[in-house]
Amino acid sequence: MTKPSALHTWSLMSAAAAIAAGKITARALAEAQLARIAATESIIQAWTTLDAGAVLAEADRCDAAATRGPLHGIGVGVKDIVATRGFPTGMGSPAFAGDRPGADAACIARLATAGGYVFGKTVTTELGFMHPGKTRNPWNPQHTPGGSSSGSAAAVAAGHVCGAIGAQTNGSIIRPAAYCGVVGFKPTFGAIPFAGTFVFSPSLDTLGTFTRTVTDAVALAGALADPGIVPTAIALLSHPPRLALLRNFPWSNIEQDTADAIDTAVMRLREYGAEVIPVTLPSTAATANVTHRTIMLHEAAKALGQLQARERARLSQVLNAALDAGRAIDEHAYRAALVLRDRAIASLGQWLAPFDAIVSPPAPAGAPASLESTGDPACCTLWSLAGFPAITLPIGRDAAEMPLGMQLAAPAQADARLLAVAAWCEERLPFVGLVLEDRR
Repeated sequence: MTKPSALHTWSLMSAAAAIAAGKITARALAEAQLARIAATESIIQAWTTLDAGAVLAEADRCDAAATRGPLHGIGVGVKDIVATRGFPTGMGSPAFAGDRPGADAACIARLATAGGYVFGKTVTTELGFMHPGKTRNPWNPQHTPGGSSSGSAAAVAAGHVCGAIGAQTNGSIIRPAAYCGVVGFKPTFGAIPFAGTFVFSPSLDTLGTFTRTVTDAVALAGALADPGIVPTAIALLSHPPRLALLRNFPWSNIEQDTADAIDTAVMRLREYGAEVIPVTLPSTAATANVTHRTIMLHEAAKALGQLQARERARLSQVLNAALDAGRAIDEHAYRAALVLRDRAIASLGQWLAPFDAIVSPPAPAGAPASLESTGDPACCTLWSLAGFPAITLPIGRDAAEMPLGMQLAAPAQADARLLAVAAWCEERLPFVGLVLEDRR
């Protein structure tokens, strides 16, 4: 019998199955998670809005409900750029302090339909960009948790919740997941509806998930996504995968700890029969970082132009500078970047056609020992630009004992295949997470 105090270590699927079978209650799970938060939140600071009484009321409502979905009784952390009717949605900015939406975002409505509920709102960087929030990395509070979905990644890593929602424009799911030692999944662009979520760059913004396992990622993302893109269950591979290996990106410098961790993981996967073939990035994608920046900043300047004009004094210098730069990008340069993106997508699809997925670093290094920056998103840029699904798995630790990850990606709409490959790799690359060390 598992002690109630240990329920915070359970995976999402384990907890959901136990609730469905009547072995535990949603309230018992919530109480264990709230106790974990009480013990660690003063250090981690993952939450911007959290009401223990409201959490327990939601859990009690779930326990009393007759109709039950696949996520029944599971409280989920929600990045504070996603509209939630019962909670403030502050966007990580004083310009939106206390703002209360009149309706839930589309993904929150789907969470409710699946039987889950909003546990609370997790910290985001300012308007989902680069200015850090208050959250610390659970592995070491002197290190960044990454951004912009910092609170969601940290909350899952610390055992506050077993799943959380995040969003990525460049590296805001994959990078913090890698830094915090959890599974971050960014599905195909548009797979999870963005309606009701704060828009930074409409061509790039993508909702995704943080969990402790790939199976959990499938369960959570599958419940939130449009039918037919993200599966609701993993189809097991019938044979070891054929993987491409991209060791670096032309615009990034991979540190030795990360390179070694991926080489070790690749060696282990080969031992289990995987075919892993080093590849070189096609020339059409060689300047993807510049193309991504052009699209992102131009669109952000348009989307946030009126807000900046009204609230410039309450926005950070880094965000104001980015929006100013975006306004200086003319329409011709923006349209040219869209053409380059389309060319890159076409060539990348052909390039990856012989493979089940591609392996690459999720970040150049482990989480930096700084709270002044959210780290480097460079390793996520290509897949964000292309709108391809990507997932990161924790695979090791660096010299500072911070987590290191391995990123897998596949062409658009190949989410099911990517997740099957990720599950196959995860099974062969065991990793002891922060909150799982005390599991009995």
